[in-house]
Amino acid sequence: METFDLTAHLAHPAKSVTGVAARILSLDANWLTLRWKVEGAQALVVPPFAGRVRTDGLWQATCFELFVRAPGGEAYCEFNLSPSERWAAYDFTGYRAGMAERAADRAPVSTPRRGRSVLIFDAAIPASALPPLPWEYGLTAVIEEEGGNKSYWAIAHPPEKPDFHDPACFAGRLAAPHAS
Repeated sequence: METFDLTAHLAHPAKSVTGVAARILSLDANWLTLRWKVEGAQALVVPPFAGRVRTDGLWQATCFELFVRAPGGEAYCEFNLSPSERWAAYDFTGYRAGMAERAADRAPVSTPRRGRSVLIFDAAIPASALPPLPWEYGLTAVIEEEGGNKSYWAIAHPPEKPDFHDPACFAGRLAAPHAS
């Protein structure tokens, strides 16, 4: 599957982070696995371990996100995944409209691994919590660095301000499997 080099929104540049890459690693009957790699992560603020609990407001700190919708659709879902292992999942009926908690029969699994200048963040979302294929999707990241600087990373951005809900951010494509 394709690896995307995410870009920081021009209105909110990073200080030390030099790059964020994201990709879907695999999707099977049980799990969707994803990976984000943050380069230049020496000053990255990583939320401390807090356990796998559904929590709102994760985007206010370092957080990794997946947005998914049917091709050309209005409705979409959002998954927020924190290095703390906290998570959230929401459904929207349209652009920032009709927000409701998305059902998930089990919590996603998050695994951050940090070196001196890199953070690898792997996540697995239960396949049962995902909409059916095909998808248009967005892989995004909110990156907080020491001193409170936040940058907003996505495959594509709307020009005015960072907004991961904007249709421009749904730049990835994943087709339905072909019947054999």
